[in-house]
This record gives sequence, structure tokens and C-alpha cells, in this order.
Amino acid sequence: MMGRRTVGRRTVGRRAPSRYGRALGALALGAALCASAAFMGRASAASPVAGSGTPRPYAYAADDTTVEGTTTTTNAARLEPGRTYRSSLGEGGKLYYRLALDATSNAYVSATAVPGPGATVSYADGVKVSVQDDNGRRCSSSAAAHFGASESPHPVAAWASREIGPTKYSCQTAGTYYMVVERVDTSGSSASSSRSPGDWDLELGYVSEPALKKAGSTRAPETWNSASPEALQGDARTRAGGAGFATAGALDKGVWKDRISPGQTLFYRVPVDWGQQFYAGAELGSSTGGDGFVGTALVVSLYNPVRGFVDDVGCGYDGSQRAAALDPLPPVAYENRYALNDRTSSMRFAGSYYLAVHLAAQVAQKFGDGPFGLTLRVRVDGAAHAGPAYAGRADPRDVFDAAAGAPAEVSGGAVAGAGGRAGGSGSGADRHMKVVAAGGLGTGTALLLVLAVWTAVARRRARVWAAAGDAATTASPAAHALPGDHAAPRGR
Repeated sequence: MMGRRTVGRRTVGRRAPSRYGRALGALALGAALCASAAFMGRASAASPVAGSGTPRPYAYAADDTTVEGTTTTTNAARLEPGRTYRSSLGEGGKLYYRLALDATSNAYVSATAVPGPGATVSYADGVKVSVQDDNGRRCSSSAAAHFGASESPHPVAAWASREIGPTKYSCQTAGTYYMVVERVDTSGSSASSSRSPGDWDLELGYVSEPALKKAGSTRAPETWNSASPEALQGDARTRAGGAGFATAGALDKGVWKDRISPGQTLFYRVPVDWGQQFYAGAELGSSTGGDGFVGTALVVSLYNPVRGFVDDVGCGYDGSQRAAALDPLPPVAYENRYALNDRTSSMRFAGSYYLAVHLAAQVAQKFGDGPFGLTLRVRVDGAAHAGPAYAGRADPRDVFDAAAGAPAEVSGGAVAGAGGRAGGSGSGADRHMKVVAAGGLGTGTALLLVLAVWTAVARRRARVWAAAGDAATTASPAAHALPGDHAAPRGR
């Protein structure tokens, strides 16, 4: 603070700092600026899109555990409920992971396949997941999650389950089970657990759902409003999508806008409670140049709270704005699991539902690298009601809690995530705020150290000047710290 201060019992005025003091001040400022610049570089690297418009890699959960799949059930690594894992899958691969299941809980497993940078994929390439018991009997499996007509590499997820209930006849006992992850491709190569240039990375999820305290209806609701609602209007609010399930941007009812580059996949999460009905659509903005047509340019996929595929929709692109909307889905209900229709059966949980929006890499060949404008229209209709009475606790705990996934507005329009392992480790905004705190702490600490040296030198010189009779001794400035069988993506 400028003005007068007391040094010991002498009150002195402030004089201009010496050349040495000015140099140290510049050093302190330089340290602060360098630390701030380093932080800004780290924060920028966390963005889904680099400054050049090149999509960032898939964002795994910060607490993912690396695990190796095995080509046989012998020595298969055990997965724990409530956690997510990283692994890899070679061309033509089929890998096993071990599950220890009780006789009361439902187990849901998922695998998100992530082709490497520059990977080439065909319409038929994809990933498939199943659960088997120790006698090789299949409890459930998913249809293969294909990349589809876009033939553009992007994250795709498949799921499977072991369910307990009166309508199930196999896999009803406690014991050892296996999650089986298979790569579906056209290469014809043999299974391998070692990494190769054609390997895909995997993010594995495992959610445990407790039994009900009291058994209820085993029939899915037969009537619900299947009419498409009127499209939402109004000015769009900006919301950045994440680069993976764990960093998905939080949305609620409204119109939202973002930017997307060819080859990029953006993830968003929307809390949907028991009894509520979810609607979503996406619009790709017009281009500023280019010519031609891309048959499957934009793909919007919906996943439920256990990363199980629900539905998808796609559209072509000729440089003019194009829109695609998911068909109406039933309200969230526990009894939906008994439906024969996969879309209905997948709407069995309350919690965060995930929108994965992919723009095909081929768009860049005809319309440039972008980024392009993206508008999302999200509705969550209906009054929420109490959910089923579970006899225990889900793992992770808040995976079926819609309130835990609700966006919490903070300054600047950023969103604080709900945390919890179900969604990884919170939203991308959460992690960015943690980096801000760490960066600010580092900058303040460095500045304090430099200013402390400056203060010590100045005080020493003050004592020397005092002994020599210098009545204009200058005090240093104070240092300041700076602030079941399941469907899978069709790929369209």
C-alpha cells in the first residue's frame, strides 16, 4: 500500500526504489507473467478443440485405472463396480475381464472404443460387449456399435448386463462372471492383447444397481405421449461440450450453442428424473464456403446413465444449415426395462443422459476445417416423481440421481459438474477451475518468494543508510499474494 509505514520505531517517508529494487520488481512481475502464461497454456490444452481447429483426443476420466484384458478367461483382471478403466483392443481382438457378482444386484458394463488419430474405419467396424457366466452361458450382449455410413472414426460405446428378476432364467446366482469385449472389423486378424498401430483404446465402465425392497410390476408402460413437441425458440446460450463422458458439458432445458470441427465428437449431459420425458435435436450451421455433399455428416447419439446406447440420428450436409432430432422417447421409468423395444428398455434409469455429437471428418474435404456452428435444442418435460425403493445403494452412489447431474451455474456461464465416479470426475469446467486454483497458487508463491528477497535487501540497505545518518531511509513495499441384450449405435 502506498503512503507511510513504520519501521521499528522510526517513521520514514517513501522514496523512489533503487535500480536494484526496480530490477527485482521486474523479475517479480516477469515470474507472475510466466506462471500465468504457463497456466493459460495448460488450460488451453484441456479444451476439446485446439487453436488450429484440430479436435483434441478423447478425454478419459481422471481416476481411470489402466487394466489389461486377457485373451482367455484364465487370469482375467477383476473389475470393481463404481469405477472406470482404460484398456486397449487389437485388430480382431476378443478380451475378457472378470466380475464378482452377488445374487441380488444388477450389473451393467460398457466399453467405449476410441480409434487412434488418423485411424481408418469402415461402415462395418465397431465394438461388441457381452456378459458370460463361468460355464460360458451368455447373460446378455449388445449389438455391435458400428461407425456406420459416415466411416469417420469417433468414440462409440456398447453395453451389456447381468440382471436379476422374475423374467430372467440364466445368470441368477452369485459367482464369477466375465465381461467380453470384441472388436468387429473387416481385417480378419486374430485376437491379440498386445498393442499394435491398429489398436483402439477402450474406456470401460461398471455400474451396480441394487435390488428393490419390494417387487413391483414387470410390465412396461403401454401408453405415453409419442408426439414430437414444438421446437424450442429463443436466443441460444453458449455451452462448451466435453471430449468424453467424464468431461461432458452440463445442459438443461433450453437452446444452446457451441462450435464443432470435422472429426470432432462433443459430449453433453442432461439430468432426467423419474417420470420425465427427454427430447433433443441438433442443427449444424451453414458454411462460409465450399461445395459438394456429405451423406452422413452429423450424427447425434444418446446414451443412458450407465453409458448404454439409447438411440441416434444423423443428417447429410451440403453447406446449408441442416437439423436432426431424436424421435420421441418414453418417460423414464423403472418398468421400461421389461419392454421388448430397445429404445424403451434403455430409458430405465433416472440420472444423467449423454448426448454425443459427431461431425464427420469428410466434411473438411468439401467445406474446410471449420469450426462450424452447432445449436442444440433440449427439452425435459413432465413432473419428476419419487423413484423405486431400492434395498441398497447403487455404485457409484449418485449414478441414478438426476439432481447430482444438474448444471450449477457459476460466474462467466461456466458449469460446475456434479462430481461422482459415474460421470468420471466431474465436468470439464470443474477440472478447469481446479487448474485455475493450482495456477494461481503457483503464481502467488513465486511472486512472494521474489518479493521476500526484495524486502530483505531493502531493509538491509535501510539499516546501512540509517547508520550513516541518512534520514530518508526507504522502506520496501509489502508483498501481496495474487488471487440385458441391448442395442448399439447404428452409426447412421
